[in-house]
Amino acid sequence: MADHSIYQNPLCTRYASAEMQRAFSDEKRFKLWRKLWIALAESEMELGLNITPEQVAEMKKYADDIDYDLADAYEKEVRHDVMAHVRAFGAQAKSAMPIIHLGATSCFVNCNSEIIMIDEALDIVKRKLVNVMDKLKKFALKYKDLPTLGFTHLQPAQLTTVGKRATLWLQDLEMDYLDLCDLKSHVKLRGVKGTTGTQASFMDLFDGDEEKVRALEKKVVEKMGYEKVYGVTGQTYPRKFDYNVLCVLSQIAQSAYKFSNDIRLLQNMKEIEEPFEKNQIGSSAMAYKRNPMRCERIGSLARYVLSLPVNSAVTASTQWLERTLDDSANRRIVNAQAFLGVDAILNIYMNVAENLVVYDKVITKHIRAELPFMATENIIMECVKAGGSRQELHERIRVLSMQAGKNVKEEGGENNLIELILKDEMFRSVWDKMDEIIDADKFIGRAPSQTVEFIRNEVDPILDANRDLLGERGDVRV
Repeated sequence: MADHSIYQNPLCTRYASAEMQRAFSDEKRFKLWRKLWIALAESEMELGLNITPEQVAEMKKYADDIDYDLADAYEKEVRHDVMAHVRAFGAQAKSAMPIIHLGATSCFVNCNSEIIMIDEALDIVKRKLVNVMDKLKKFALKYKDLPTLGFTHLQPAQLTTVGKRATLWLQDLEMDYLDLCDLKSHVKLRGVKGTTGTQASFMDLFDGDEEKVRALEKKVVEKMGYEKVYGVTGQTYPRKFDYNVLCVLSQIAQSAYKFSNDIRLLQNMKEIEEPFEKNQIGSSAMAYKRNPMRCERIGSLARYVLSLPVNSAVTASTQWLERTLDDSANRRIVNAQAFLGVDAILNIYMNVAENLVVYDKVITKHIRAELPFMATENIIMECVKAGGSRQELHERIRVLSMQAGKNVKEEGGENNLIELILKDEMFRSVWDKMDEIIDADKFIGRAPSQTVEFIRNEVDPILDANRDLLGERGDVRV
């Protein structure tokens, strides 16, 4: 039960999934520490150090059995979290106490575990990202042929289709996916580097045998399930890695933010609406309101995530020489919360994308209000084909357009340009063709084909490659 007398992080209590919270939990971190200590001891044993199979076996016995109370008590005494857990581990695996953490520095467990936690959290983000893409793909294909007003400068422009607009959201996510995959392909562990990255302590342990020190690092990294390791480090892995991670998370947040703003604008126009549940209350004062709270929450969380990369940039740029500890408390907060924020964003994005409501009659009404102006050039060309003068027709339709614009803006009436044209003898040659000329389908260009081609050529290969990850549904916690 929550303790309501102290501050609770809303990313945990209200927004992010339990899965992502576990990915950055103390339990996850400390179990990785023990796994790393075991990998180090076992590798040192295999390379000839005086470590017995019994010691390694006892460490493995207690790998997941952490006495947190004992570790907390030790930390209060020694003011050092890693050494507190070394002692707590040794109190259980008593025979192994003398060799736990042999030759290592705190960053052996801290840095390697943090990279693994980030890498696995990126897998969660990737899975949710492709599920959003899958839902947007289905929406785009369903509405690829439905004409809608396009907007530039938030002013009505040429028509597009509802589905084609959705491909713009999809393309943003495709770019994010590719950046995420590129980032994951370059993940490296810090490895076994010692206090300042020189591996001096391990050279001492192995009597100056460089080949054994190289082999030690390779063995440990492989036991942790990795192949790549940083060739050189100071005491920590390069903090630029954190910045690169947060940049990818920021890009996902940017894409979601853009989508959420578009839906909020369209909901204002009553063309497309985010899901609204039967018992949901939109406003405490105005009972009729259907506020876009999901999309507003995406934007709110995204704004926070967007602010975080600069924090990591400062951390990376202020690491003095081989290392300074002013990164530690900062990174405990920033890295985890960036992932929690993006996790929450993608959960909501999935929910909205899967349940968007399209009001096609309202969309058609808005097209009818603007299409007559857009169709004027087509009307002129048809009249010229029938023998009319382009300049005279242009001037006449300009005058009629002004009249129709006045009727809309000053009188509050409907756009009656077509009605005016149908009464003007100069345009008699197209009177019987008017319905055909102003057919909205003739103003959407290749929008349907572009939608199909983009999805077939760029989106489907991504979804096919991640078929085993699909089928997830978004959850809005509160």
